[in-house]
Amino acid sequence: MGTVLRSYSPGTTDVVGEYPVADSEAVRAAVDRARDAARWWGGLSFKERRVRLLAWKRAIATRIEELAALVSAETGKPVDDAVLEVMLAVEHLDWAARSAPKVLGRRKVPSGMLAANHAATVEYLPLGVVGVIGPWNYPVYTPLGSVSYALAAGNAVVFKPSEHTPGTGQWLAEAWPGEQPVLQAVVGDGTTGAALCWSGVDKIAFTGSAATARKVMAACAETLTPLVVEGGGKDALIVAADADLDAAARAAAFGGFGNSGQTCAGVERVYVVRSVYEDFLNRLQKLAESASYGPMTTPEQPAIVLSHVEDALARGGRAIVGGPESVRGARIAPVVLADVPEDSTAVTEETFGPTLVVNPVADLDEAVRRANAVKYGLAASIFTKDAHAATGIARRLRTGAASINAVLGFAGVPSLPFGGVGDSGFGRIHGADGLREFSRAQSVTRQRFHAPLDLMRLDRDPKVMARAVKLFRMRHGR
Repeated sequence: MGTVLRSYSPGTTDVVGEYPVADSEAVRAAVDRARDAARWWGGLSFKERRVRLLAWKRAIATRIEELAALVSAETGKPVDDAVLEVMLAVEHLDWAARSAPKVLGRRKVPSGMLAANHAATVEYLPLGVVGVIGPWNYPVYTPLGSVSYALAAGNAVVFKPSEHTPGTGQWLAEAWPGEQPVLQAVVGDGTTGAALCWSGVDKIAFTGSAATARKVMAACAETLTPLVVEGGGKDALIVAADADLDAAARAAAFGGFGNSGQTCAGVERVYVVRSVYEDFLNRLQKLAESASYGPMTTPEQPAIVLSHVEDALARGGRAIVGGPESVRGARIAPVVLADVPEDSTAVTEETFGPTLVVNPVADLDEAVRRANAVKYGLAASIFTKDAHAATGIARRLRTGAASINAVLGFAGVPSLPFGGVGDSGFGRIHGADGLREFSRAQSVTRQRFHAPLDLMRLDRDPKVMARAVKLFRMRHGR
Protein backbone atom coordinates (compact mmCIF):
# COMPACT_ATOMS: atom_id res chain seq x y z
CA MET A 1 0.00 0.00 0.00
CA GLY A 2 2.97 2.30 0.46
CA THR A 3 3.22 5.14 2.95
CA VAL A 4 0.17 7.10 1.78
CA LEU A 5 -3.47 5.99 1.71
CA ARG A 6 -5.81 7.65 -0.77
CA SER A 7 -9.56 7.70 -0.36
CA TYR A 8 -11.66 7.83 -3.52
CA SER A 9 -15.19 8.95 -4.25
CA PRO A 10 -17.15 5.81 -5.27
CA GLY A 11 -19.30 7.78 -7.70
CA THR A 12 -16.51 9.57 -9.57
CA THR A 13 -13.29 7.77 -8.50
CA ASP A 14 -11.85 11.23 -7.74
CA VAL A 15 -9.31 11.37 -4.93
CA VAL A 16 -10.97 12.71 -1.78
CA GLY A 17 -7.82 12.85 0.32
CA GLU A 18 -4.39 11.42 1.08
CA TYR A 19 -3.32 10.28 4.55
CA PRO A 20 -0.08 8.91 6.04
CA VAL A 21 -0.30 5.21 6.78
CA ALA A 22 0.36 4.16 10.36
CA ASP A 23 2.75 1.20 10.46
CA SER A 24 3.15 -1.00 13.53
CA GLU A 25 5.65 1.42 15.09
CA ALA A 26 3.28 4.36 14.62
CA VAL A 27 0.38 2.37 16.06
CA ARG A 28 2.45 1.42 19.08
CA ALA A 29 3.44 5.06 19.61
CA ALA A 30 -0.20 6.12 19.45
CA VAL A 31 -1.12 3.51 22.05
CA ASP A 32 1.72 4.67 24.29
CA ARG A 33 0.44 8.23 24.08
CA ALA A 34 -3.06 6.99 24.78
CA ARG A 35 -1.81 5.08 27.82
CA ASP A 36 -0.50 8.29 29.37
CA ALA A 37 -3.68 10.15 28.43
CA ALA A 38 -5.85 7.37 29.86
CA ARG A 39 -4.33 7.83 33.31
CA TRP A 40 -5.32 11.49 33.21
CA TRP A 41 -8.73 10.93 31.61
CA GLY A 42 -9.65 8.04 33.89
CA GLY A 43 -8.70 10.14 36.90
CA LEU A 44 -11.21 12.86 36.05
CA SER A 45 -14.64 12.89 37.61
CA PHE A 46 -17.69 11.94 35.58
CA LYS A 47 -18.64 15.61 35.50
CA GLU A 48 -15.22 16.67 34.20
CA ARG A 49 -15.36 14.06 31.45
CA ARG A 50 -18.93 15.03 30.59
CA VAL A 51 -17.93 18.65 30.05
CA ARG A 52 -15.29 17.62 27.51
CA LEU A 53 -17.48 15.05 25.79
CA LEU A 54 -20.27 17.58 25.35
CA ALA A 55 -17.78 20.08 23.95
CA TRP A 56 -16.83 17.43 21.35
CA LYS A 57 -20.52 16.89 20.68
CA ARG A 58 -21.01 20.59 20.02
CA ALA A 59 -17.99 20.66 17.71
CA ILE A 60 -19.52 17.87 15.62
CA ALA A 61 -23.06 19.29 15.70
CA THR A 62 -22.07 22.81 14.67
CA ARG A 63 -20.02 21.48 11.74
CA ILE A 64 -22.50 18.80 10.71
CA GLU A 65 -22.71 19.91 7.04
CA GLU A 66 -18.91 19.80 6.71
CA LEU A 67 -18.68 16.30 8.18
CA ALA A 68 -21.66 15.04 6.17
CA ALA A 69 -20.11 16.31 2.94
CA LEU A 70 -16.93 14.37 3.71
CA VAL A 71 -18.89 11.22 4.55
CA SER A 72 -20.82 11.58 1.29
CA ALA A 73 -17.62 12.05 -0.71
CA GLU A 74 -15.94 8.98 0.79
CA THR A 75 -18.92 6.59 0.85
CA GLY A 76 -21.06 7.84 -2.05
CA LYS A 77 -24.22 8.09 0.07
CA PRO A 78 -26.46 11.14 -0.42
CA VAL A 79 -25.60 14.11 1.78
CA ASP A 80 -28.99 14.00 3.52
CA ASP A 81 -28.35 10.38 4.53
CA ALA A 82 -24.95 11.38 5.86
CA VAL A 83 -26.54 14.20 7.87
CA LEU A 84 -28.99 11.73 9.42
CA GLU A 85 -26.10 9.42 10.28
CA VAL A 86 -24.25 12.20 12.11
CA MET A 87 -27.43 13.23 13.95
CA LEU A 88 -27.91 9.68 15.24
CA ALA A 89 -24.27 9.48 16.33
CA VAL A 90 -24.51 12.76 18.23
CA GLU A 91 -27.61 11.56 20.09
CA HIS A 92 -25.65 8.53 21.30
CA LEU A 93 -22.67 10.66 22.30
CA ASP A 94 -24.92 12.93 24.32
CA TRP A 95 -26.60 10.00 26.10
CA ALA A 96 -23.33 8.27 26.93
CA ALA A 97 -21.80 11.46 28.35
CA ARG A 98 -24.81 12.18 30.55
CA SER A 99 -25.63 8.61 31.62
CA ALA A 100 -22.18 7.33 32.61
CA PRO A 101 -22.40 8.38 36.30
CA LYS A 102 -25.69 6.57 36.90
CA VAL A 103 -24.65 3.42 35.03
CA LEU A 104 -21.03 3.14 36.12
CA GLY A 105 -20.81 4.98 39.43
CA ARG A 106 -20.32 3.27 42.77
CA ARG A 107 -23.50 1.90 44.30
CA LYS A 108 -24.42 -0.16 47.35
CA VAL A 109 -25.61 -3.74 46.92
CA PRO A 110 -27.17 -6.15 49.47
CA SER A 111 -24.67 -8.20 51.46
CA GLY A 112 -26.79 -11.27 52.24
CA MET A 113 -27.05 -13.31 55.43
CA LEU A 114 -23.53 -14.75 55.67
CA ALA A 115 -21.87 -11.36 55.08
CA ALA A 116 -24.38 -9.15 56.88
CA ASN A 117 -21.56 -7.48 58.83
CA HIS A 118 -20.05 -6.18 55.59
CA ALA A 119 -21.02 -3.19 53.49
CA ALA A 120 -20.85 -4.06 49.79
CA THR A 121 -20.42 -1.79 46.78
CA VAL A 122 -19.77 -2.22 43.08
CA GLU A 123 -18.54 0.26 40.50
CA TYR A 124 -17.32 0.12 36.93
CA LEU A 125 -13.82 1.41 36.28
CA PRO A 126 -12.07 2.22 32.99
CA LEU A 127 -10.17 -0.51 31.16
CA GLY A 128 -7.44 1.89 30.03
CA VAL A 129 -6.96 2.07 26.25
CA VAL A 130 -9.58 0.81 23.80
CA GLY A 131 -8.84 0.15 20.13
CA VAL A 132 -11.76 0.71 17.75
CA ILE A 133 -11.70 -0.72 14.21
CA GLY A 134 -14.51 0.94 12.29
CA PRO A 135 -16.43 0.13 9.08
CA TRP A 136 -16.96 2.17 5.93
CA ASN A 137 -20.73 1.89 5.49
CA TYR A 138 -21.57 4.14 8.48
CA PRO A 139 -18.17 5.69 9.25
CA VAL A 140 -19.53 8.06 11.93
CA TYR A 141 -22.51 6.36 13.57
CA THR A 142 -21.10 2.86 13.90
CA PRO A 143 -17.60 3.52 15.29
CA LEU A 144 -18.88 6.27 17.57
CA GLY A 145 -21.16 3.65 19.09
CA SER A 146 -17.92 2.29 20.55
CA VAL A 147 -15.78 5.44 20.73
CA SER A 148 -18.36 7.56 22.58
CA TYR A 149 -19.18 4.89 25.13
CA ALA A 150 -15.53 3.96 25.69
CA LEU A 151 -14.63 7.61 26.28
CA ALA A 152 -17.60 8.14 28.60
CA ALA A 153 -16.46 5.11 30.59
CA GLY A 154 -13.09 6.79 31.16
CA ASN A 155 -10.93 5.12 28.52
CA ALA A 156 -8.60 6.63 25.94
CA VAL A 157 -9.32 5.47 22.38
CA VAL A 158 -7.14 4.70 19.37
CA PHE A 159 -9.47 4.61 16.36
CA LYS A 160 -8.59 2.85 13.12
CA PRO A 161 -11.18 3.92 10.50
CA SER A 162 -11.83 1.88 7.37
CA GLU A 163 -9.31 2.33 4.58
CA HIS A 164 -12.26 3.55 2.47
CA THR A 165 -13.16 6.35 4.89
CA PRO A 166 -9.89 7.54 6.46
CA GLY A 167 -10.77 11.21 6.15
CA THR A 168 -13.90 10.79 8.23
CA GLY A 169 -11.92 9.09 10.98
CA GLN A 170 -9.28 11.79 10.99
CA TRP A 171 -11.95 14.51 11.07
CA LEU A 172 -13.58 13.03 14.16
CA ALA A 173 -10.26 12.72 16.00
CA GLU A 174 -9.16 16.24 15.07
CA ALA A 175 -12.48 17.64 16.30
CA TRP A 176 -11.71 16.32 19.79
CA PRO A 177 -11.24 19.42 21.98
CA GLY A 178 -9.43 17.77 24.90
CA GLU A 179 -6.07 18.78 26.33
CA GLN A 180 -4.64 15.27 25.98
CA PRO A 181 -4.55 12.68 23.14
CA VAL A 182 -7.54 10.87 24.58
CA LEU A 183 -8.83 10.20 21.04
CA GLN A 184 -6.43 9.46 18.16
CA ALA A 185 -6.94 8.08 14.66
CA VAL A 186 -4.48 5.74 12.94
CA VAL A 187 -4.97 5.24 9.22
CA GLY A 188 -4.24 2.14 7.19
CA ASP A 189 -5.55 -1.18 5.89
CA GLY A 190 -5.82 -4.56 7.61
CA THR A 191 -2.14 -4.47 8.51
CA THR A 192 -2.72 -1.37 10.62
CA GLY A 193 -5.73 -3.04 12.22
CA ALA A 194 -3.66 -6.11 13.07
CA ALA A 195 -0.98 -3.88 14.60
CA LEU A 196 -3.65 -2.31 16.79
CA CYS A 197 -4.72 -5.78 17.98
CA TRP A 198 -1.11 -6.58 18.94
CA SER A 199 -0.33 -3.17 20.42
CA GLY A 200 -1.28 -3.88 24.01
CA VAL A 201 -4.67 -2.15 24.10
CA ASP A 202 -7.03 -3.33 26.80
CA LYS A 203 -9.95 -4.11 24.47
CA ILE A 204 -10.80 -4.08 20.76
CA ALA A 205 -14.17 -3.06 19.34
CA PHE A 206 -14.52 -4.36 15.78
CA THR A 207 -17.24 -3.90 13.18
CA GLY A 208 -17.04 -5.74 9.85
CA SER A 209 -17.64 -9.08 8.20
CA ALA A 210 -17.69 -12.32 10.13
CA ALA A 211 -14.71 -13.54 8.10
CA THR A 212 -12.60 -10.54 9.10
CA ALA A 213 -13.86 -10.81 12.68
CA ARG A 214 -12.35 -14.28 12.88
CA LYS A 215 -8.97 -12.87 11.82
CA VAL A 216 -9.24 -10.10 14.40
CA MET A 217 -10.11 -12.66 17.07
CA ALA A 218 -7.09 -14.76 16.13
CA ALA A 219 -4.81 -11.72 16.42
CA CYS A 220 -6.32 -10.72 19.76
CA ALA A 221 -6.01 -14.27 21.07
CA GLU A 222 -2.21 -14.02 20.97
CA THR A 223 -2.29 -11.37 23.70
CA LEU A 224 -5.60 -12.38 25.35
CA THR A 225 -7.04 -9.02 24.33
CA PRO A 226 -10.83 -9.10 24.80
CA LEU A 227 -13.06 -7.76 22.05
CA VAL A 228 -16.61 -6.88 21.13
CA VAL A 229 -17.67 -7.82 17.59
CA GLU A 230 -20.47 -6.64 15.34
CA GLY A 231 -20.23 -8.93 12.34
CA GLY A 232 -23.06 -8.08 9.97
CA GLY A 233 -26.48 -9.54 9.39
CA LYS A 234 -29.05 -11.11 7.11
CA ASP A 235 -32.03 -9.46 8.72
CA ALA A 236 -35.60 -10.50 8.10
CA LEU A 237 -38.82 -8.48 7.96
CA ILE A 238 -41.99 -10.42 8.79
CA VAL A 239 -45.37 -9.30 7.43
CA ALA A 240 -48.53 -10.66 9.06
CA ALA A 241 -51.88 -10.94 7.32
CA ASP A 242 -53.26 -8.00 9.30
CA ALA A 243 -50.28 -5.70 8.69
CA ASP A 244 -50.46 -2.23 7.23
CA LEU A 245 -49.08 -3.29 3.86
CA ASP A 246 -48.21 0.22 2.70
CA ALA A 247 -46.16 0.82 5.84
CA ALA A 248 -44.53 -2.62 5.59
CA ALA A 249 -43.61 -2.08 1.94
CA ARG A 250 -42.13 1.36 2.68
CA ALA A 251 -40.11 -0.12 5.53
CA ALA A 252 -38.85 -2.98 3.37
CA ALA A 253 -37.79 -0.56 0.64
CA PHE A 254 -36.02 1.74 3.10
CA GLY A 255 -34.37 -1.15 4.94
CA GLY A 256 -33.37 -2.92 1.76
CA PHE A 257 -32.31 -0.09 -0.54
CA GLY A 258 -31.26 2.67 1.88
CA ASN A 259 -27.51 3.29 1.82
CA SER A 260 -27.46 1.09 -1.32
CA GLY A 261 -28.32 -1.89 0.86
CA GLN A 262 -25.07 -1.46 2.76
CA THR A 263 -26.60 -1.57 6.23
CA CYS A 264 -25.64 -4.37 8.60
CA ALA A 265 -29.04 -4.22 10.32
CA GLY A 266 -30.97 -3.43 7.15
CA VAL A 267 -33.51 -5.73 5.50
CA GLU A 268 -32.35 -8.49 3.16
CA ARG A 269 -35.18 -11.04 3.55
CA VAL A 270 -38.94 -10.51 3.74
CA TYR A 271 -41.38 -13.23 4.81
CA VAL A 272 -45.02 -12.47 4.02
CA VAL A 273 -48.07 -14.49 5.04
CA ARG A 274 -49.37 -16.00 1.82
CA SER A 275 -52.84 -14.40 1.89
CA VAL A 276 -51.30 -10.92 1.40
CA TYR A 277 -48.16 -11.95 -0.47
CA GLU A 278 -49.04 -10.77 -3.98
CA ASP A 279 -50.59 -7.56 -2.66
CA PHE A 280 -47.41 -6.79 -0.73
CA LEU A 281 -45.23 -7.55 -3.77
CA ASN A 282 -47.23 -5.15 -5.92
CA ARG A 283 -46.80 -2.34 -3.41
CA LEU A 284 -43.09 -3.04 -2.96
CA GLN A 285 -42.55 -3.18 -6.71
CA LYS A 286 -43.82 0.37 -7.18
CA LEU A 287 -41.57 1.66 -4.42
CA ALA A 288 -38.53 -0.21 -5.68
CA GLU A 289 -38.88 1.08 -9.22
CA SER A 290 -38.59 4.66 -7.94
CA ALA A 291 -35.93 4.09 -5.27
CA SER A 292 -33.00 6.50 -5.28
CA TYR A 293 -29.66 6.10 -3.49
CA GLY A 294 -25.93 6.37 -4.07
CA PRO A 295 -23.31 4.02 -5.53
CA MET A 296 -21.72 1.06 -3.81
CA THR A 297 -18.79 2.17 -1.68
CA THR A 298 -16.30 -0.64 -2.35
CA PRO A 299 -15.32 -2.00 -5.78
CA GLU A 300 -15.57 -5.62 -4.63
CA GLN A 301 -19.22 -5.61 -3.60
CA PRO A 302 -21.02 -5.52 -6.98
CA ALA A 303 -19.59 -8.94 -7.89
CA ILE A 304 -21.00 -10.41 -4.67
CA VAL A 305 -24.41 -8.86 -5.34
CA LEU A 306 -24.43 -10.22 -8.89
CA SER A 307 -23.50 -13.73 -7.76
CA HIS A 308 -26.36 -13.79 -5.25
CA VAL A 309 -28.91 -12.55 -7.80
CA GLU A 310 -27.77 -15.10 -10.38
CA ASP A 311 -27.83 -17.92 -7.84
CA ALA A 312 -31.38 -17.04 -6.76
CA LEU A 313 -32.64 -17.07 -10.35
CA ALA A 314 -30.75 -20.23 -11.25
CA ARG A 315 -32.44 -22.02 -8.34
CA GLY A 316 -35.92 -21.08 -9.50
CA GLY A 317 -36.49 -17.65 -8.01
CA ARG A 318 -38.14 -14.95 -10.09
CA ALA A 319 -37.18 -11.32 -10.54
CA ILE A 320 -39.99 -8.89 -9.73
CA VAL A 321 -37.81 -5.82 -10.16
CA GLY A 322 -34.46 -5.77 -11.93
CA GLY A 323 -32.15 -8.74 -12.26
CA PRO A 324 -28.53 -9.42 -13.24
CA GLU A 325 -28.68 -6.50 -15.66
CA SER A 326 -29.24 -4.19 -12.67
CA VAL A 327 -25.65 -4.67 -11.54
CA ARG A 328 -23.80 -2.09 -13.60
CA GLY A 329 -20.56 -1.22 -11.88
CA ALA A 330 -20.82 0.85 -8.71
CA ARG A 331 -24.40 1.94 -9.35
CA ILE A 332 -26.72 -1.01 -8.83
CA ALA A 333 -30.40 -0.61 -9.60
CA PRO A 334 -32.94 -2.08 -7.14
CA VAL A 335 -33.53 -5.83 -7.32
CA VAL A 336 -36.55 -7.60 -5.84
CA LEU A 337 -36.52 -11.39 -6.00
CA ALA A 338 -39.50 -13.62 -5.15
CA ASP A 339 -39.99 -17.30 -4.38
CA VAL A 340 -36.27 -17.85 -3.80
CA PRO A 341 -35.24 -21.26 -2.40
CA GLU A 342 -34.04 -21.01 1.19
CA ASP A 343 -30.69 -22.63 0.37
CA SER A 344 -29.77 -19.90 -2.14
CA THR A 345 -26.87 -17.62 -1.23
CA ALA A 346 -29.33 -14.74 -1.65
CA VAL A 347 -31.03 -16.09 1.48
CA THR A 348 -28.15 -17.60 3.46
CA GLU A 349 -25.27 -15.12 2.95
CA GLU A 350 -25.00 -11.40 3.58
CA THR A 351 -25.49 -9.65 0.22
CA PHE A 352 -24.85 -6.07 1.39
CA GLY A 353 -26.41 -4.58 -1.71
CA PRO A 354 -29.75 -3.13 -2.87
CA THR A 355 -31.58 -6.44 -3.18
CA LEU A 356 -34.57 -7.92 -1.39
CA VAL A 357 -35.69 -11.54 -1.28
CA VAL A 358 -39.46 -11.77 -0.67
CA ASN A 359 -40.86 -15.22 0.08
CA PRO A 360 -44.36 -16.37 1.11
CA VAL A 361 -45.02 -18.30 4.33
CA ALA A 362 -48.06 -20.21 5.53
CA ASP A 363 -48.15 -18.42 8.90
CA LEU A 364 -46.08 -16.48 11.40
CA ASP A 365 -44.63 -19.65 12.92
CA GLU A 366 -43.08 -20.53 9.57
CA ALA A 367 -41.84 -16.95 9.23
CA VAL A 368 -40.03 -17.19 12.56
CA ARG A 369 -38.49 -20.56 11.65
CA ARG A 370 -37.15 -19.20 8.37
CA ALA A 371 -35.95 -15.97 9.92
CA ASN A 372 -33.96 -17.97 12.49
CA ALA A 373 -32.57 -20.47 10.00
CA VAL A 374 -29.49 -18.46 8.97
CA LYS A 375 -26.18 -18.19 10.83
CA TYR A 376 -26.65 -14.45 11.43
CA GLY A 377 -28.73 -12.93 14.22
CA LEU A 378 -28.45 -9.16 14.32
CA ALA A 379 -31.96 -7.65 14.05
CA ALA A 380 -35.42 -8.16 12.60
CA SER A 381 -38.71 -6.35 11.98
CA ILE A 382 -42.31 -7.45 12.51
CA PHE A 383 -45.38 -5.82 10.94
CA THR A 384 -48.74 -6.62 12.52
CA LYS A 385 -51.55 -4.72 14.21
CA ASP A 386 -51.56 -7.23 17.08
CA ALA A 387 -49.12 -5.75 19.62
CA HIS A 388 -49.25 -8.80 21.87
CA ALA A 389 -48.48 -11.17 19.00
CA ALA A 390 -45.66 -8.93 17.80
CA THR A 391 -43.98 -8.97 21.20
CA GLY A 392 -44.21 -12.74 21.31
CA ILE A 393 -42.69 -13.04 17.86
CA ALA A 394 -39.85 -10.69 18.79
CA ARG A 395 -38.95 -12.86 21.79
CA ARG A 396 -38.80 -15.95 19.58
CA LEU A 397 -36.45 -14.37 17.06
CA ARG A 398 -32.76 -15.23 17.48
CA THR A 399 -31.61 -11.63 17.17
CA GLY A 400 -30.11 -8.94 19.33
CA ALA A 401 -32.79 -6.39 18.40
CA ALA A 402 -36.22 -6.18 16.83
CA SER A 403 -38.49 -3.39 15.60
CA ILE A 404 -42.27 -3.65 15.53
CA ASN A 405 -44.07 -1.81 12.70
CA ALA A 406 -40.82 -0.09 11.76
CA VAL A 407 -37.29 -0.87 10.68
CA LEU A 408 -34.13 0.15 12.55
CA GLY A 409 -36.18 1.76 15.30
CA PHE A 410 -33.66 0.64 17.90
CA ALA A 411 -30.82 2.48 16.13
CA GLY A 412 -32.11 5.85 17.28
CA VAL A 413 -32.64 4.88 20.94
CA PRO A 414 -29.34 5.46 22.77
CA SER A 415 -30.48 3.66 25.92
CA LEU A 416 -30.93 0.36 24.05
CA PRO A 417 -27.99 -2.05 23.66
CA PHE A 418 -27.05 -3.13 20.15
CA GLY A 419 -25.34 -6.32 19.01
CA GLY A 420 -26.04 -9.77 17.67
CA VAL A 421 -25.57 -13.50 18.04
CA GLY A 422 -23.97 -16.13 15.83
CA ASP A 423 -22.05 -14.68 12.89
CA SER A 424 -23.48 -11.27 13.80
CA GLY A 425 -21.02 -11.12 16.67
CA PHE A 426 -21.03 -10.84 20.45
CA GLY A 427 -20.92 -8.18 23.12
CA ARG A 428 -22.95 -4.98 23.06
CA ILE A 429 -22.50 -1.32 22.25
CA HIS A 430 -24.95 1.48 23.10
CA GLY A 431 -27.01 1.80 26.25
CA ALA A 432 -25.96 0.81 29.74
CA ASP A 433 -24.60 -2.47 28.39
CA GLY A 434 -22.40 -0.49 26.01
CA LEU A 435 -20.95 1.62 28.81
CA ARG A 436 -20.22 -1.50 30.88
CA GLU A 437 -18.71 -3.21 27.82
CA PHE A 438 -15.82 -0.79 28.10
CA SER A 439 -15.45 -1.02 31.87
CA ARG A 440 -14.32 -3.49 34.50
CA ALA A 441 -16.54 -4.22 37.45
CA GLN A 442 -14.86 -3.87 40.82
CA SER A 443 -16.51 -5.29 43.93
CA VAL A 444 -15.56 -3.93 47.36
CA THR A 445 -16.62 -5.06 50.83
CA ARG A 446 -15.94 -3.28 54.10
CA GLN A 447 -16.40 -5.01 57.45
CA ARG A 448 -18.60 -2.81 59.61
CA PHE A 449 -18.59 -4.94 62.78
CA HIS A 450 -17.52 -8.37 63.96
CA ALA A 451 -19.89 -11.11 62.93
CA PRO A 452 -21.98 -12.61 65.78
CA LEU A 453 -21.36 -16.01 64.21
CA ASP A 454 -17.74 -15.78 63.08
CA LEU A 455 -17.23 -18.52 60.47
CA MET A 456 -14.37 -16.98 58.47
CA ARG A 457 -11.60 -18.49 60.60
CA LEU A 458 -9.80 -21.81 60.92
CA ASP A 459 -10.53 -22.31 64.66
CA ARG A 460 -14.31 -22.21 64.36
CA ASP A 461 -16.25 -23.02 67.52
CA PRO A 462 -18.39 -26.17 66.88
CA LYS A 463 -21.29 -24.59 68.77
CA VAL A 464 -21.10 -21.50 66.58
CA MET A 465 -21.05 -23.68 63.48
CA ALA A 466 -24.09 -25.63 64.70
CA ARG A 467 -26.04 -22.43 65.30
CA ALA A 468 -25.06 -21.20 61.83
CA VAL A 469 -26.29 -24.42 60.22
CA LYS A 470 -29.58 -24.15 62.13
CA LEU A 471 -30.10 -20.59 60.89
CA PHE A 472 -29.14 -21.65 57.36
CA ARG A 473 -31.79 -24.40 57.36
CA MET A 474 -34.39 -21.98 58.63
CA ARG A 475 -33.63 -19.57 55.78
CA HIS A 476 -33.05 -21.91 52.85
CA GLY A 477 -34.43 -25.32 53.80
CA ARG A 478 -38.13 -24.53 53.99
